[in-house]
Amino acid sequence: MVLVTHQNHSFDIGPVHVGGGRLFLIAGPCVIESETHARTLAEAIQRIAADLHIPYIFKASYDKANRTSIRSFRGPGLIEGARILRAIAQGTALPILTDVHTPEDCLRLTRALGDVEAVLQIPAFLCRQTDLLIAAAHTGRAINIKKGQFAAPHDMKHAVEKVRDSAPARSDGKPARIFVTERGASFGYNNLVVDMRSLPIMRGFAPVVFDGTHSVQTPSAEGAVSGGEPEFISVLARAAVAAGVDGVFLEVHDDPAHARSDGANALRLDKLKGVLEELLAVQAAVSGK
Repeated sequence: MVLVTHQNHSFDIGPVHVGGGRLFLIAGPCVIESETHARTLAEAIQRIAADLHIPYIFKASYDKANRTSIRSFRGPGLIEGARILRAIAQGTALPILTDVHTPEDCLRLTRALGDVEAVLQIPAFLCRQTDLLIAAAHTGRAINIKKGQFAAPHDMKHAVEKVRDSAPARSDGKPARIFVTERGASFGYNNLVVDMRSLPIMRGFAPVVFDGTHSVQTPSAEGAVSGGEPEFISVLARAAVAAGVDGVFLEVHDDPAHARSDGANALRLDKLKGVLEELLAVQAAVSGK
Protein backbone atom coordinates (compact mmCIF):
# COMPACT_ATOMS: atom_id res chain seq x y z
CA MET A 1 0.00 0.00 0.00
CA VAL A 2 1.28 3.47 -0.89
CA LEU A 3 0.81 6.07 1.81
CA VAL A 4 -0.84 9.12 0.27
CA THR A 5 0.58 12.47 1.32
CA HIS A 6 -1.76 14.85 3.12
CA GLN A 7 -3.73 16.97 0.67
CA ASN A 8 -5.10 20.45 1.29
CA HIS A 9 -8.81 19.89 1.88
CA SER A 10 -9.27 22.62 4.47
CA PHE A 11 -12.57 24.46 4.93
CA ASP A 12 -14.61 26.38 7.48
CA ILE A 13 -17.63 25.30 9.53
CA GLY A 14 -18.74 28.64 10.87
CA PRO A 15 -15.84 29.89 13.04
CA VAL A 16 -14.16 26.46 13.07
CA HIS A 17 -11.39 25.92 10.52
CA VAL A 18 -10.94 22.27 9.60
CA GLY A 19 -7.70 20.97 8.17
CA GLY A 20 -5.50 23.99 8.74
CA GLY A 21 -3.21 22.50 11.38
CA ARG A 22 -5.06 23.77 14.45
CA LEU A 23 -6.73 21.08 16.54
CA PHE A 24 -10.50 21.45 16.87
CA LEU A 25 -12.97 19.73 19.18
CA ILE A 26 -16.30 17.98 18.61
CA ALA A 27 -17.90 17.18 21.96
CA GLY A 28 -21.20 16.71 23.75
CA PRO A 29 -23.52 13.99 25.04
CA CYS A 30 -24.26 10.90 22.96
CA VAL A 31 -27.96 11.74 22.78
CA ILE A 32 -30.17 14.70 23.66
CA GLU A 33 -31.55 13.71 27.07
CA SER A 34 -33.36 17.02 27.61
CA GLU A 35 -33.02 20.58 26.36
CA THR A 36 -31.71 21.79 29.72
CA HIS A 37 -29.11 19.02 29.95
CA ALA A 38 -27.86 19.48 26.38
CA ARG A 39 -27.62 23.26 26.75
CA THR A 40 -25.83 22.99 30.11
CA LEU A 41 -23.22 20.65 28.64
CA ALA A 42 -22.79 22.77 25.51
CA GLU A 43 -22.13 25.88 27.59
CA ALA A 44 -19.80 24.10 30.02
CA ILE A 45 -17.73 22.57 27.22
CA GLN A 46 -17.71 25.89 25.36
CA ARG A 47 -16.17 27.63 28.39
CA ILE A 48 -13.43 24.99 28.65
CA ALA A 49 -12.68 25.13 24.92
CA ALA A 50 -12.61 28.93 24.94
CA ASP A 51 -10.17 28.98 27.88
CA LEU A 52 -7.84 26.69 25.91
CA HIS A 53 -8.45 28.47 22.58
CA ILE A 54 -9.74 25.31 20.92
CA PRO A 55 -12.38 25.77 18.19
CA TYR A 56 -15.46 23.83 19.19
CA ILE A 57 -18.46 22.08 17.56
CA PHE A 58 -21.26 20.86 19.86
CA LYS A 59 -22.59 17.36 19.14
CA ALA A 60 -25.66 15.44 20.26
CA SER A 61 -27.97 13.01 18.49
CA TYR A 62 -31.72 13.52 18.20
CA ASP A 63 -32.16 9.79 17.50
CA LYS A 64 -29.89 6.83 18.19
CA ALA A 65 -31.24 4.43 15.60
CA ASN A 66 -28.76 1.62 16.24
CA ARG A 67 -29.14 0.98 19.97
CA THR A 68 -28.46 -2.61 21.04
CA SER A 69 -31.91 -3.09 22.58
CA ILE A 70 -35.30 -1.98 21.31
CA ARG A 71 -36.02 -0.86 24.88
CA SER A 72 -33.09 1.58 24.98
CA PHE A 73 -33.66 5.34 24.95
CA ARG A 74 -33.27 6.76 21.43
CA GLY A 75 -33.79 10.49 21.90
CA PRO A 76 -36.49 13.11 21.32
CA GLY A 77 -36.82 12.53 17.58
CA LEU A 78 -36.02 14.71 14.60
CA ILE A 79 -38.47 17.59 15.01
CA GLU A 80 -37.99 18.17 18.73
CA GLY A 81 -34.28 17.36 18.50
CA ALA A 82 -33.76 19.84 15.68
CA ARG A 83 -35.59 22.52 17.66
CA ILE A 84 -33.29 21.94 20.64
CA LEU A 85 -30.14 21.91 18.51
CA ARG A 86 -31.21 25.06 16.70
CA ALA A 87 -31.88 26.82 20.00
CA ILE A 88 -28.47 25.80 21.35
CA ALA A 89 -26.72 26.94 18.18
CA GLN A 90 -28.50 30.29 18.28
CA GLY A 91 -27.87 30.78 21.99
CA THR A 92 -24.18 29.89 21.96
CA ALA A 93 -23.12 30.74 18.38
CA LEU A 94 -21.65 27.23 18.18
CA PRO A 95 -21.81 25.02 15.09
CA ILE A 96 -23.64 21.79 15.86
CA LEU A 97 -23.29 18.18 14.68
CA THR A 98 -25.89 15.41 14.68
CA ASP A 99 -26.51 12.01 13.04
CA VAL A 100 -28.73 11.28 10.07
CA HIS A 101 -29.93 7.76 9.32
CA THR A 102 -32.06 7.89 6.17
CA PRO A 103 -32.03 9.97 2.96
CA GLU A 104 -35.33 11.52 4.04
CA ASP A 105 -33.79 12.66 7.33
CA CYS A 106 -31.23 14.79 5.50
CA LEU A 107 -33.75 17.12 3.88
CA ARG A 108 -36.13 17.19 6.87
CA LEU A 109 -33.31 18.01 9.28
CA THR A 110 -31.84 20.69 7.02
CA ARG A 111 -35.23 22.41 6.79
CA ALA A 112 -35.81 22.13 10.54
CA LEU A 113 -32.38 23.56 11.42
CA GLY A 114 -32.74 26.49 9.06
CA ASP A 115 -29.73 28.75 8.76
CA VAL A 116 -27.69 27.51 11.73
CA GLU A 117 -24.25 26.08 10.93
CA ALA A 118 -24.60 22.32 11.18
CA VAL A 119 -22.66 19.18 10.30
CA LEU A 120 -24.55 16.06 9.21
CA GLN A 121 -22.91 12.93 10.55
CA ILE A 122 -23.09 9.57 8.78
CA PRO A 123 -23.02 6.84 11.45
CA ALA A 124 -20.28 4.23 11.16
CA PHE A 125 -22.69 1.38 10.41
CA LEU A 126 -24.05 3.40 7.45
CA CYS A 127 -20.83 4.69 5.90
CA ARG A 128 -21.35 2.63 2.70
CA GLN A 129 -25.01 3.59 2.21
CA THR A 130 -24.85 5.36 -1.15
CA ASP A 131 -28.33 6.91 -1.08
CA LEU A 132 -27.71 8.35 2.38
CA LEU A 133 -24.34 9.79 1.39
CA ILE A 134 -25.80 11.37 -1.76
CA ALA A 135 -28.77 12.83 0.11
CA ALA A 136 -26.47 14.32 2.75
CA ALA A 137 -24.27 15.79 0.01
CA HIS A 138 -27.27 17.41 -1.69
CA THR A 139 -27.97 19.51 1.42
CA GLY A 140 -24.75 21.45 0.93
CA ARG A 141 -23.94 21.00 4.62
CA ALA A 142 -20.57 19.89 5.97
CA ILE A 143 -20.50 16.08 6.27
CA ASN A 144 -18.72 13.88 8.81
CA ILE A 145 -18.46 10.24 7.72
CA LYS A 146 -17.61 7.93 10.59
CA LYS A 147 -15.42 5.05 9.41
CA GLY A 148 -17.24 1.76 9.76
CA GLN A 149 -15.88 -0.74 12.26
CA PHE A 150 -15.70 -3.12 9.31
CA ALA A 151 -14.00 -0.76 6.82
CA ALA A 152 -10.37 -0.50 5.79
CA PRO A 153 -9.11 3.09 5.98
CA HIS A 154 -8.23 3.33 2.28
CA ASP A 155 -11.75 2.13 1.37
CA MET A 156 -13.22 5.25 3.01
CA LYS A 157 -12.01 7.19 -0.03
CA HIS A 158 -15.00 5.75 -1.92
CA ALA A 159 -17.43 7.13 0.67
CA VAL A 160 -15.76 10.53 0.48
CA GLU A 161 -15.96 10.51 -3.32
CA LYS A 162 -19.68 9.66 -3.21
CA VAL A 163 -20.27 12.86 -1.24
CA ARG A 164 -17.76 14.96 -3.15
CA ASP A 165 -19.17 13.94 -6.55
CA SER A 166 -22.78 14.53 -5.45
CA ALA A 167 -22.49 17.86 -3.65
CA PRO A 168 -23.77 21.03 -5.36
CA ALA A 169 -21.20 23.52 -6.57
CA ARG A 170 -20.33 26.03 -3.88
CA SER A 171 -20.47 29.77 -4.49
CA ASP A 172 -16.84 30.12 -3.39
CA GLY A 173 -15.72 27.49 -5.91
CA LYS A 174 -14.28 25.25 -3.20
CA PRO A 175 -14.99 21.50 -2.96
CA ALA A 176 -17.59 19.98 -0.64
CA ARG A 177 -16.83 20.10 3.08
CA ILE A 178 -16.18 16.49 4.13
CA PHE A 179 -14.17 14.94 6.92
CA VAL A 180 -13.78 11.37 8.17
CA THR A 181 -13.77 10.13 11.75
CA GLU A 182 -11.85 7.10 13.00
CA ARG A 183 -13.66 5.21 15.79
CA GLY A 184 -11.91 1.84 15.93
CA ALA A 185 -12.22 -1.44 14.06
CA SER A 186 -13.94 -4.65 15.16
CA PHE A 187 -11.43 -7.08 16.62
CA GLY A 188 -13.29 -10.26 17.38
CA TYR A 189 -16.53 -10.07 19.32
CA ASN A 190 -17.38 -7.07 21.54
CA ASN A 191 -14.01 -5.40 21.09
CA LEU A 192 -12.50 -2.56 19.07
CA VAL A 193 -8.90 -1.65 18.32
CA VAL A 194 -7.44 1.44 16.68
CA ASP A 195 -4.90 1.07 13.90
CA MET A 196 -3.04 4.39 13.97
CA ARG A 197 -1.96 3.84 10.37
CA SER A 198 -5.53 4.67 9.38
CA LEU A 199 -5.07 8.32 10.35
CA PRO A 200 -2.38 9.31 7.83
CA ILE A 201 -3.95 7.06 5.20
CA MET A 202 -7.31 8.82 5.41
CA ARG A 203 -5.72 12.26 5.71
CA GLY A 204 -4.55 11.67 2.16
CA PHE A 205 -8.07 12.34 0.88
CA ALA A 206 -9.91 14.26 3.65
CA PRO A 207 -9.36 15.89 7.03
CA VAL A 208 -9.49 13.31 9.82
CA VAL A 209 -10.99 13.40 13.30
CA PHE A 210 -10.24 10.84 16.00
CA ASP A 211 -13.13 9.63 18.15
CA GLY A 212 -11.51 8.92 21.50
CA THR A 213 -14.67 7.71 23.23
CA HIS A 214 -16.28 5.28 20.78
CA SER A 215 -12.82 3.80 20.22
CA VAL A 216 -12.84 2.53 23.82
CA GLN A 217 -16.37 1.11 23.54
CA THR A 218 -16.98 -2.62 23.96
CA PRO A 219 -20.03 -3.05 21.70
CA SER A 220 -22.95 -4.94 23.25
CA ALA A 221 -20.59 -6.37 25.85
CA GLU A 222 -22.99 -5.72 28.75
CA GLY A 223 -25.88 -7.68 27.27
CA ALA A 224 -28.52 -5.13 26.25
CA VAL A 225 -26.06 -2.22 26.26
CA SER A 226 -22.46 -1.57 25.28
CA GLY A 227 -19.64 -1.34 27.78
CA GLY A 228 -16.48 0.70 27.65
CA GLU A 229 -12.99 1.37 28.98
CA PRO A 230 -12.88 5.15 29.48
CA GLU A 231 -9.54 4.96 31.28
CA PHE A 232 -7.97 4.59 27.83
CA ILE A 233 -9.59 7.68 26.23
CA SER A 234 -6.64 9.94 26.96
CA VAL A 235 -4.06 7.31 25.95
CA LEU A 236 -5.57 6.76 22.51
CA ALA A 237 -6.33 10.44 21.92
CA ARG A 238 -2.72 11.41 22.70
CA ALA A 239 -1.46 8.76 20.29
CA ALA A 240 -3.84 10.00 17.58
CA VAL A 241 -2.75 13.62 17.97
CA ALA A 242 0.87 12.52 17.82
CA ALA A 243 0.13 10.55 14.64
CA GLY A 244 -1.52 13.62 13.12
CA VAL A 245 -5.24 14.41 13.13
CA ASP A 246 -7.22 17.55 12.45
CA GLY A 247 -9.71 17.23 15.28
CA VAL A 248 -10.80 15.17 18.26
CA PHE A 249 -14.31 13.82 18.93
CA LEU A 250 -15.27 13.16 22.55
CA GLU A 251 -18.62 12.19 24.00
CA VAL A 252 -18.77 14.09 27.29
CA HIS A 253 -21.24 13.71 30.14
CA ASP A 254 -21.50 15.24 33.60
CA ASP A 255 -22.68 11.93 35.09
CA PRO A 256 -21.72 9.02 32.80
CA ALA A 257 -23.07 6.38 35.21
CA HIS A 258 -26.56 7.75 34.62
CA ALA A 259 -26.23 8.73 30.94
CA ARG A 260 -29.10 7.48 28.80
CA SER A 261 -26.77 6.30 26.01
CA ASP A 262 -23.10 5.28 25.83
CA GLY A 263 -22.29 6.35 29.37
CA ALA A 264 -19.84 3.46 29.78
CA ASN A 265 -17.42 4.96 27.26
CA ALA A 266 -18.08 8.68 27.86
CA LEU A 267 -15.52 11.14 29.23
CA ARG A 268 -16.58 12.79 32.48
CA LEU A 269 -16.99 16.54 32.11
CA ASP A 270 -14.62 17.29 34.98
CA LYS A 271 -11.84 15.41 33.17
CA LEU A 272 -12.22 17.22 29.85
CA LYS A 273 -9.93 20.17 30.50
CA GLY A 274 -7.05 17.95 31.61
CA VAL A 275 -7.38 15.71 28.56
CA LEU A 276 -7.45 18.67 26.20
CA GLU A 277 -4.41 20.22 27.85
CA GLU A 278 -2.53 16.95 27.28
CA LEU A 279 -3.57 16.88 23.61
CA LEU A 280 -2.46 20.46 23.03
CA ALA A 281 0.90 19.67 24.66
CA VAL A 282 1.37 16.64 22.41
CA GLN A 283 0.49 18.62 19.29
CA ALA A 284 2.88 21.41 20.27
CA ALA A 285 5.69 18.90 20.89
CA VAL A 286 5.14 17.14 17.55
CA SER A 287 4.93 20.38 15.59
CA GLY A 288 7.93 21.86 17.37
CA LYS A 289 5.98 24.90 18.55
